[in-house]
Amino acid sequence: MKAQLIVTVLGADKLGILSEISGCISDNQCNILDSRHAIYGQDFSVTMIVSGNENHIARLEVAMSLMCAEQDLLCMMKRTSGHIKQNIEQIISLKFAGVDTSGLMRSVTRLLAQEHVSVNAVRQKVSSVDNKCHVECNMILSAPTDLDLVEFDSKIKTALHALGLSGRISHQQVKEDNEYIESW
Repeated sequence: MKAQLIVTVLGADKLGILSEISGCISDNQCNILDSRHAIYGQDFSVTMIVSGNENHIARLEVAMSLMCAEQDLLCMMKRTSGHIKQNIEQIISLKFAGVDTSGLMRSVTRLLAQEHVSVNAVRQKVSSVDNKCHVECNMILSAPTDLDLVEFDSKIKTALHALGLSGRISHQQVKEDNEYIESW
């Protein structure tokens, strides 16, 4: 029976670290189904969904813990099931900037959740401008095809304006049936 494991690894970024992590997975006869990787200054994080049979996943849990201890990395793992490819129907790019205030991200993400829009990626930069904390944020969002984009855009613009932010929004439909795939 196939089992799935969510693996998150955090630590100092060093040359070859992803090779060590993926090698540990491969050595334990498991496969990476999906992953996300980010670098934060001198540190990195990677989150993956890994699959394998029950015995291989159990061995991986032990091996990954040992490898991470040896590499001075923090590792968290959780068993899961039912990973399926995300059904991304509409991609929305949302960019906004302005004075950072307490609860700003909560306000924006709450509106997105109310509109059934998922946050796929966030990149945020905070700096000091005229002795005020200034934020620049880029978000990649996904939405179902039945979302009225004109109405959604209007709600986002109104909300961002009320928060004292300026922004830009754009979108594209994803048509996977015309997807270009190359194998080698």
